[in-house]
Amino acid sequence: MNQVHEHTLHLDSNTRHEARRRLLSVRGHIEGILKMLEDDPYCIDVLRQIKAVEGALDKAGELVLQSHLKHHVTNAAQRGDADQLVEELMEVLKYR
Repeated sequence: MNQVHEHTLHLDSNTRHEARRRLLSVRGHIEGILKMLEDDPYCIDVLRQIKAVEGALDKAGELVLQSHLKHHVTNAAQRGDADQLVEELMEVLKYR
């Protein structure tokens, strides 16, 4: 990321707190799956729990992406960094 962005474009506090809350929940859910694996679980039960974690992670990612689009991308042309923001988003979204 560009040095300028590291210091000027930040995740808004409401989104940061909501994403953190969701990720703490995911952490607890993962700990539950790990405990489940200590027993003799049914494969499908484990897969269901993993899918639930994936869904929760996706939701947290959507919150952050929406915030980024709303607070940074919409006025990128005015700041003069639209090309860079598009490039950053393309890089990140290739992993989604």
